[in-house]
Amino acid sequence: MTRREWLACTAAAGLLKAAPAAPTAPVSIAKCSSYDGDLVSTLSTMFDQLGGLGRIVRNKTVTIKLNLTGSPGLRFQGKALGVTHYTHPKLVFAMARVLNTAGAKRIRFVESAWASGGPLEEYMLDSGWNARALLSLVPGVEVENTNNLGKGKKYSRFKVPGGGYIYPAYDLNHAFEDTDVFMSMAKLKNHETCGVTLSLKNCFGNSPASIYGDDAKVDEPNESPTSGRGAVFHAGKRGPAKSALQEIDPTTNRHAGYRVPRIVADLCAARPVDIAFIDGIESVSGGEGPWIKGLKLVQPGVLIAGTNPVTTDAVATAVMGYDPQAQKGTRPFVTCDNTLLLAEGHGIGTTDLKRIEVRGVPIAQALYRFDA
Repeated sequence: MTRREWLACTAAAGLLKAAPAAPTAPVSIAKCSSYDGDLVSTLSTMFDQLGGLGRIVRNKTVTIKLNLTGSPGLRFQGKALGVTHYTHPKLVFAMARVLNTAGAKRIRFVESAWASGGPLEEYMLDSGWNARALLSLVPGVEVENTNNLGKGKKYSRFKVPGGGYIYPAYDLNHAFEDTDVFMSMAKLKNHETCGVTLSLKNCFGNSPASIYGDDAKVDEPNESPTSGRGAVFHAGKRGPAKSALQEIDPTTNRHAGYRVPRIVADLCAARPVDIAFIDGIESVSGGEGPWIKGLKLVQPGVLIAGTNPVTTDAVATAVMGYDPQAQKGTRPFVTCDNTLLLAEGHGIGTTDLKRIEVRGVPIAQALYRFDA
C-alpha cells in the first residue's frame, strides 16, 4: 500500500466509525431568550456546571476567536449583525467580565477580518461595536486581526498531530501560540459548505488570508489581503504562499464539501480548542450569512458551552434537530462530509451522544429544529 492509499484509507475511516480513543467531556446548555438579560450570571452558572472557569483561566492569557464572518456591510433584512450571523457584542462583553472575575490576566479577542489586514478595532466599529468600551471594560482586554501578522513579528507553525487530512501543518498569527487558553466563541448556524458552523467550523477563520487567501503571493504572505480563501482552501486551485507547507496530496478531491470539513478538522487538531462556546439566542438558518439564498431568522434561545469542541458541537447539532453522526447525503451534511466525524477521526472528541453528559437544560428541552 502506498502512502497516498494509506492516507485515503485513514481519512475514510474517520467517517466510517467512531475513533475508540476519542475523549468525552460534559456540555452545558442554558435557555436564554434575550441578549438583554443577566448574561454574566448565565455564563457563570454554565461554567460552574463544567467544573469552574477559574481552574482553566486563572492567571492565564485567554484568546477568544469570535465569529464575525463576512463584510460588516452585509446585513440580513437590515438587522443588527449580532442577531443574525455574528457573535453578539453583548455576549462578548459578558464573556470578558466572566473571564476577568475568574482570574484571567489577559483577554484577547481575535478574528480574521474579512478581506482586511487592518486593525480589528476598525472592523468592530464598522460592525456597530463600541470597541473602545470593550477595551476598557476590564483590565487586560485587547483585540487583534489574525488575518495577517497583526501585532506579531512572525507566523507560528502548528503541525497536525499524526498528519493532516489536507495539509501537514498550518501557519497562523502569533496570537494562537502566544496564549495559555484558546476559546472558540461561535454562532449556532447552518453552513452552505459544511452543513453546520459551530465551534469547530469557527476555527476555519484561524487561517490568515495573507497566506491562504486568493491574493496571497506565490512565495510570501500578502500582508494586505483583500479576498477570501476560495481558491486555496475551498477549490484547491492554487496553493498557499510557499512560505507555508503545501498540500499532502494535490491530486485529492477538489470539491469544497470534501476539502473544507477536512481543513477544519486539521486546524482544530493543530491548534486545540480549550473552551467551546456557542451563541444560539438569535441566529439564522439555511446558511452562514446574508449572501446565502433562503436564509431565515431564528430564535433558538439557547447558549451551549463545553471544554471539548467535538462534544460541544455534537450536542449543538442535536439541539438544531440533526444527528451529529450523520453521514454525507443526510441533512445537514447533504453535499459535504461531516466535520464532527472527521474531527473525531483525529481523536479530538466523541460525537456519540450516549457518551456525553449534558448539564443544565436537557437536549430535548432545548431542541430547536433548524429545518422546521
